[in-house]
Amino acid sequence: MKFVHNSETINVKSSLPAIPLRDVVVFPHMIYPLLVGRKFTVLALQEAMIRDKQVFLVAQRSANTDNPKADDLYASGVVARVLQVMKLPNGTLKVLVEGLFRAQASHFSWSDGYLNARVKVFAPDKSDPDRELEALSRSAQEQFAEYVRMNRRVPDEVLVSISSIDQYHQIADTIAAHLLHKIDVKQSILEAIDVKDQFRLLGEILKEELEILKIEMKIEGSVRESMSRSQREVYLQQQLKAIKDELGQGEEPGAEVDDLWAKLEEGSFPDKVRAKAEEEIRKLSKMHPYSAEAGVVRTYVEWILALPWTAVTQERTDFEMVKSILDGDHYGLEKAKKRILEHLAVIRLAGKVRGPILCLVGPPGVGKTSVGRSIAHALGREFVRMSLGGIHDEAEIRGHRRTYIGAMPGRIIQSLKKAETSNPLFLLDEIDKLGRDFRGDPASALLEVLDPEQNNTFADNYLELEFDLSNILFITTANSTSTIPEPLRDRMEIIRLPGYLTFEKLSIARDYLLPKLKKEIGLGSVRIDFPDDAINEISRYYTHEAGVRELERQLGSVLRKIALSVAEGKQIRRQRITPKKINTLIGPRKYVETGLKTTPTVGYAIGLAWTESGGEALPVEAVPMHGKGNLTLTGSLGDVLRESGSTALSYVRKHAIKLGLQPNFYEKLDLHVHMPEGAVPKDGPSAGITLLTAVVSALTEIPTRTDIAMTGEITLTGDVLAIGGLAEKLLAAKRNGITEVVIPDRNRKDLVELRPELLEGINLHFVKNVRDVLKLALTEMPRPLTRAQTGSPAAIGRA
Repeated sequence: MKFVHNSETINVKSSLPAIPLRDVVVFPHMIYPLLVGRKFTVLALQEAMIRDKQVFLVAQRSANTDNPKADDLYASGVVARVLQVMKLPNGTLKVLVEGLFRAQASHFSWSDGYLNARVKVFAPDKSDPDRELEALSRSAQEQFAEYVRMNRRVPDEVLVSISSIDQYHQIADTIAAHLLHKIDVKQSILEAIDVKDQFRLLGEILKEELEILKIEMKIEGSVRESMSRSQREVYLQQQLKAIKDELGQGEEPGAEVDDLWAKLEEGSFPDKVRAKAEEEIRKLSKMHPYSAEAGVVRTYVEWILALPWTAVTQERTDFEMVKSILDGDHYGLEKAKKRILEHLAVIRLAGKVRGPILCLVGPPGVGKTSVGRSIAHALGREFVRMSLGGIHDEAEIRGHRRTYIGAMPGRIIQSLKKAETSNPLFLLDEIDKLGRDFRGDPASALLEVLDPEQNNTFADNYLELEFDLSNILFITTANSTSTIPEPLRDRMEIIRLPGYLTFEKLSIARDYLLPKLKKEIGLGSVRIDFPDDAINEISRYYTHEAGVRELERQLGSVLRKIALSVAEGKQIRRQRITPKKINTLIGPRKYVETGLKTTPTVGYAIGLAWTESGGEALPVEAVPMHGKGNLTLTGSLGDVLRESGSTALSYVRKHAIKLGLQPNFYEKLDLHVHMPEGAVPKDGPSAGITLLTAVVSALTEIPTRTDIAMTGEITLTGDVLAIGGLAEKLLAAKRNGITEVVIPDRNRKDLVELRPELLEGINLHFVKNVRDVLKLALTEMPRPLTRAQTGSPAAIGRA
């Protein structure tokens, strides 16, 4: 009989010498080392070597049987080829065999002192693979990989060899050969002729083995943990002590305790703090110096003794000096500067005052964060900054309790330790970007910190002692107050910092930014003339912001081009920057047109919006078309803005006749309202009058003036309500060259807080209702319909 094995054709005889194996099952495609010592097995091996080196290997049912009979052997075995025979000193033969094919013995007989077997050979199952076979193979390989990972007695190299095998029957045999299992179980796999049956058996066996291995690992872990922790600690401590003595680094256990007592005596602490420290030091002196608990207590005492409980920094109270430092560091910001001077006045009169809680609110780049450092410099206080953006854990504020491993105080107490004073200027940056999740709400934890009535007894979870925060001057910054919780906002004094006007940006660039940039870039030896028209060129056509951050970047870009020329060896002693040279150095203008229409347009109105980045001019477009009365609002609009659109349309439908429209005009048309720059999210109620103006203009076909911008919330009865962010909105109008602005009459009171420079060149129109808005915004007022035009006297009465 001829069979193919690994592309090799092998002739297998039907009668072969048989070698019974005591405790091993040989599989095809595998190479095994065997020890042959019984006389009849040695004779069988010698007969095989005389013939064609083929032998029938079969497992015994019992390993204790020395002279097995036919009933003591399994019927199924493997036809194998003898590769190598080596005689050991004790007379035993060490044989290397390679399994070839599965075979089944139909008859065993004794011949010339050895066992002979008549066998039926089974060729490998090479049927066409299907999805089921592939799935069974993948499952068995994944289970076997997990088995190898958990069983240390199987080498990892087996997985590498299996991954290189492409024959399913060979994969199954390789996995079966490496299973550490009983003979009868492995024999059942060998007797399975169909490869699918082999994989199914392997899956069941591996599943059971994995469960057993998991239980073994669990038991092993439990036994390991049951070892006394104290015994391990004592053992390790003795080793540590021996190592330190050997290195000459040993010290008396009481030295650290004595050092803590000395610090306590030398320092100035409140009575409660001193009592707590004494209690903890006494407790520490009774503990083993290398125990885990001693480390916790020692760290706690060190924290208590390191905090500035009574240390204060003497505050500068010279009005003129403070004002001159503030003016020298920052341009404008008059409200913040005035509030600091008021604080100094109270200190001079009252002697001691609780620190105020100031919140600087404004768009990015106006100097909120840097003004905090400037105020600390002016007052002579230490400056501490803590960024709150993205903080989700309450423990960041209050600290962790000492019961936790690695516990520490919150960042408030940590910052005070670094400042080494109890009255620094503490800047809480980006307070509007606090988060919250399952670990707590940091905003709620800040309520105690920022409440002047409570923060004199602030309790950190780690310290378990009250710390007085009332001497700290807290300053917080935010881009918007809308995301700050109301209880937290109520504890702070809001100071709004609107964006800068053009002349202010010019002064900031000339007096602050350019000198700083020249020093940073290393152009101190080069005289650079930067005339006002060149700065205005960058400010107007290369930036579009309320602050000066982008202006600083663009100025830095210009100076870096000059620095590059100097570094390349060009002799430059004086450089004059002109508007034309700006174009050459940093490219063409980025913001040439405002994007706003300049001629009266039907279905178009210009609104003013306030965002975290400052004020923006926001055009609104409305287009009617044949339809069924649907209103479509597009442009990435929020829920409040969509409600404003619905309110505007409802007002128009209610007053259709007065606006020159048929009462049922909406039944046969759809209205589409769009706000350009659809990728930018927009929300808020202040676009109400802008939406209504665009809708009325579109429906009546009366053009809207484009030299006028507006802001205001509307009601269903036509009233115009007050809005917020007036300064930012007026600044946006000024930046876009709009001189006529419509604002609610209820905002008239806010004008006293605006700078005169902001109102210069702007003509304000105060409106109380929608009719006032339409008179100003439309080129002409709509003419009401007569009874004859409507065809329904009742309709006029309802209108």
